[in-house]
Amino acid sequence: MAVGDYYLPYTSTPFEGPEKLLEIWFAPSAARVPDAHAPKNGRIGLRNVPKQVWEDMLDIVKCKVLSVIEGEETDAYLLSESSLFVFPHRIILKTCGTTLNLLGLPRILEIAHKFASLPSVYRCFYSRKSFMFPERQLGPHREWKDEVSFLDAIFPNGAAYTVGKVNGDHWLLYLTTPGQSGANGETAPSSPNSFSSLPLQSENGEENETNQTQNVEIDTPFTEDYTIEILMSNLSHKARESFFLAPPVQDAPSESPSIIGRTLSSTIGISDLFPPHLTTLDAYAFDPCGYSSNALLKWGDGIEDGCSGEGYYTIHVTPEEGWSYASFECNVPLSTSPSSSAKDIPDLHTLIRRVVDIFQPGRLSLTLFISNANNNAEEDEGETAVEAAQRTFKSALSAQRSVSSSSGNSVSGDGSGQNDRMLYKRTDKINYQFGGYNLAFASFEFR
Repeated sequence: MAVGDYYLPYTSTPFEGPEKLLEIWFAPSAARVPDAHAPKNGRIGLRNVPKQVWEDMLDIVKCKVLSVIEGEETDAYLLSESSLFVFPHRIILKTCGTTLNLLGLPRILEIAHKFASLPSVYRCFYSRKSFMFPERQLGPHREWKDEVSFLDAIFPNGAAYTVGKVNGDHWLLYLTTPGQSGANGETAPSSPNSFSSLPLQSENGEENETNQTQNVEIDTPFTEDYTIEILMSNLSHKARESFFLAPPVQDAPSESPSIIGRTLSSTIGISDLFPPHLTTLDAYAFDPCGYSSNALLKWGDGIEDGCSGEGYYTIHVTPEEGWSYASFECNVPLSTSPSSSAKDIPDLHTLIRRVVDIFQPGRLSLTLFISNANNNAEEDEGETAVEAAQRTFKSALSAQRSVSSSSGNSVSGDGSGQNDRMLYKRTDKINYQFGGYNLAFASFEFR
């Protein structure tokens, strides 16, 4: 099959695009894993776990490995339902549909102990957007309170939050804080922490603006941590059609889903989200529709504070009408100041525009989860990192401009092409301060 001459078949069974995102830190940084100074074939910690062991764990979750790319610091597994990222000291498991994400957690803890001599958890994060079809979920994922109960049974110091409108798009977060029993502040066997919050008044009638502070006295994470998510729904007709495969041509040679995925990535601009010379991209086009990709990124120049390293981004697309959804996630720290060159890592404003231009959502939510260590640059000038991010979210999405996507998408949703301007209204602006982390959350709707 080839990309082009798209058709949008009717699909009668809804698919849950919004992912469940589990992130477990077993140490504050890669330098703190037991074998940090004795690598095997250049690999330490969790990266020494055999692939088959991860695949067996994913059988519990109900998903399969499609492909893997191995970087200098990270292994990125592309899954039948989203992604798995393995670092020396932490793991990220992101799964969509009716997968049983949390049921993989006990096995992950066993794997870390047995294969990497990591018996304790430093921090755990679990988050997801509100489901479109919660009644279709299985196991502990049927309701948020069941997910929280499942996690509370494992971690003695967790806290759960609902961010955003309960009767609208919202984001759910569970996190633990480092305990006091281990040298690295492992969570077990610490006691629950008490949290307090202080809501602030709304900014105006259109927006619900909240700042809440959790008074938790803990150490700042040893490794700077930064994650931006752009969660999009109601994709335009033009954006959606790119993710349906063309009907097969009789006697024509077939292409692999990976080749089709890479071709599609280039055609619609995904390959250019970050400088190609810094990016290793792994993509997959599903039959008859759908798309997933992982990318490993080498970054350094153009980044605030002069940091460098290997990061990732991941994209997953469910294009069917009625439940269309696309997600973008990235852990490369992005400046809120304009980047100086197209060869640089893009600034946050530029990246948001690039992603939204491709998918043309009717609604979207953005979350920036950032460790306190990343706040210094803006705070020195009197603006926190999350406020700088909120300002950037709004400027990127609320300023009138012509659509610049190579796909020529229209946000009107009907494919008419009559609306060539992207203009969104912010409907929620919420900031949180946790122990060691800050969160910026914002929701937007197309005007």
